[in-house]
Amino acid sequence: MRKALRGLLSLAVLIGTVTATGTSVGAATAAEPAALDSAQAAAGSDSGTSTDIKDRILAIPGMSLIEEKPYEGYRYFVLNYTQPIDHRHPSKGTFQQRITLLHKDTSRPTVFYTSGYNVSTNPSRSEPTRIIDGNQVSLEYRFFTPSRPAPADWSKLDIWQAASDQHRVFTALKQIYSKNWLTTGGSKGGMTATYFERFYPKDMDGVVAYVAPNDVVNKEDSAYDRFFRNVGTEECRDRLNGVQREALIRREPLEKKYKEYADGNGYTFNTVGSLDKAYEAVVMDYVWAFWQYSLLADCDSIPADAKTAPDQAIWDSVDRISGFSAYVDQGLNTYTPYYYQAGTQLGSPDIEQPWLGNLSRYGYQPPRNFVPRSIPMKFQPSVMRDVDSWVKHHAHHMLYVYGENDPWGAERFRLGAGARDSYVYTVAGGNHGSNVAGLAADEKANATAAILRWAGVAPAAVQSDPAKAKPLAPYDKRLDKKDVTSERRQGPTLRP
Repeated sequence: MRKALRGLLSLAVLIGTVTATGTSVGAATAAEPAALDSAQAAAGSDSGTSTDIKDRILAIPGMSLIEEKPYEGYRYFVLNYTQPIDHRHPSKGTFQQRITLLHKDTSRPTVFYTSGYNVSTNPSRSEPTRIIDGNQVSLEYRFFTPSRPAPADWSKLDIWQAASDQHRVFTALKQIYSKNWLTTGGSKGGMTATYFERFYPKDMDGVVAYVAPNDVVNKEDSAYDRFFRNVGTEECRDRLNGVQREALIRREPLEKKYKEYADGNGYTFNTVGSLDKAYEAVVMDYVWAFWQYSLLADCDSIPADAKTAPDQAIWDSVDRISGFSAYVDQGLNTYTPYYYQAGTQLGSPDIEQPWLGNLSRYGYQPPRNFVPRSIPMKFQPSVMRDVDSWVKHHAHHMLYVYGENDPWGAERFRLGAGARDSYVYTVAGGNHGSNVAGLAADEKANATAAILRWAGVAPAAVQSDPAKAKPLAPYDKRLDKKDVTSERRQGPTLRP
């Protein structure tokens, strides 16, 4: 079986756009909106105190303001928080970690969201936040710029250190937001929420993890092969396999086009090693990426007869689904922390793709190929086994939502005999953007009722009849926007 990297779709997919630029944010400033309307002013006042919420937040040691952005009905802050580089040895230096805070009222429960990647600095709301009509704290994952220590000791990038970042943020803000807390995230964010619960099970009142992969044994990936033999329809699988084959058969003319594309955009290939390796990595992602981001109905957009399709049609299909910018240095750079984690703790999938015969030169390339060689890496096989065992035996108030047609769900979290008030649901025909709203009616109601109950805000009617459960806040097209297509074009395609 050929080892390979599957980079994750930050599912920020469920919660807003992930920042992919890595641009540094300046020092703390007191940037203020010119004025707040009456709704914002009301949202800014705390229950039981006349002190402005911003002043209370900035009174926390180590907390500083980057900017405040106006949003009707909320206060929205972009913040920096001083964190230890090494939580085991706090005296050995600190770094600034970005946080955003969508403040509604301290009398409401709070959702702690992380994508597992960069944090968006535009107001957005996760599905649980809308369901409970609460506050939302969003955290940038350590080592994603600008939340990266300088110099960077990469050995301090692991799931325990990241969970400890969350624990410190929660401990600091709990004194202000004293009601119930839930943690959530999609894909790598759902993994992150799970790891936080594993290491700090007393912090949160519930966990809502979307499409979270669980690669327990990194070298055993037959579940993915079974998935790709059966997903969708035979006609759709044949179309996708045909385009992928033709992209490798026509390597010479399409790589010429790729070189022109790279030269025109100033792209380089130092990390992966060559244009040829980058080209094949994109093509090898094609089938996986389709099912990750698309629906069965989208098969109509795939060339029906790849053998007779012009080169431009093959190029366009691969670029639209996988993205030819994925494995250039400029596409990889932002996601170095993810590839490092995939190659040291998280694991990465491998699939056989027998329809390609011997057309592949490199197979699925491992995470090591996408991290600069100056950064040492060594895989730790016991880490995911520990988390998996903990979830099976100790899950309490944990909800997992997967998509039926999402490859990442082939290896998922499963509950064992020790689980209590915890659930795993699957969205029929769903992809990597699956959420509670897409579940069958009874499962949707049960999941929504559980989230409300864990947050301590379930109405009496819902407590007596979960079928009556629905989100407490109305839909907001700006705060609640979910756009899988635009998310995927920000960097390497196959990231959880």
